[in-house]
Parts: sequence; structure tokens; C-alpha cells
Amino acid sequence: MLQYVNIVKRELMKYPLSITTLMGIIYLSFFNTGGLNTTSLFAHFDKFAHFVMYAALCSILWYEYYKSHTETDRKRIFWGAIIAPTLFSGALEVFQGCFTEFRNGDFMDFLFNAMGVAFAALLAVYVIRPLMARRTS
Repeated sequence: MLQYVNIVKRELMKYPLSITTLMGIIYLSFFNTGGLNTTSLFAHFDKFAHFVMYAALCSILWYEYYKSHTETDRKRIFWGAIIAPTLFSGALEVFQGCFTEFRNGDFMDFLFNAMGVAFAALLAVYVIRPLMARRTS
């Protein structure tokens, strides 16, 4: 059992920025904004914020993955950087609706979260991976 814990700990240590970003998203997802001035810069600014949060999280995930691995495990990265963040964002939306009185779960928020994840995947394939490959060669 201890060996398994050490393996998980070693793997998680490869993703410090991703974990920090994820904790920030969790905090913001359950933070009561009732006392803040919530004036938006433009209509549907919150949807843009959802897109940016998940695009940033997944871009950081991809970057840290490429930084700490010499070979790409497509199955692992598909589940870890695409499916898991998308499902996680859906769970957060459900939890907001079920466990808070000041937030509600919104399908459109989930949709923009998923769009952020997809954008990060494209960014990883066409920008991050080539830059990381150029840096190591």
C-alpha cells in the first residue's frame, strides 16, 4: 500500500501548477460572489471566464505532461487532459446546484468549460508539443 502511495505522490509532484490551478477553480466555483461588484465587461463574460479557466488548466496540464515525459502515452493523456477535466467540470456544476444556495449548476457553463478543454487540446497538439520538442532537441 505504501508503495502505491509513493507512486501516486511521485506522479502528482510532476503537476504542481496544474494542481494549484485546479484548487483555484474549485475555490472560485464555490466562492460566494454576493458581496462583490459583479459588473461584467461584456455580455456573457462569465462564459468567457469558464472557457479561459479550463483552457488554462488543460494547457498547463499538457505543458507539465510534455515537460515530465519523454514519450506521449495517447491513452493516458486523452483520459488525463481531456476526459477527466471535462467530467470534473460537469461534477462541479452539479455540486454547485446541489450544495450551494448562492450558485446554480448551468449547462452552458459546462459547455464552455468543455470548449476550453478542447481548445487546450488543439493548442497542445499544434503549439505546446512542437515548442517542447524544439526545446529538447
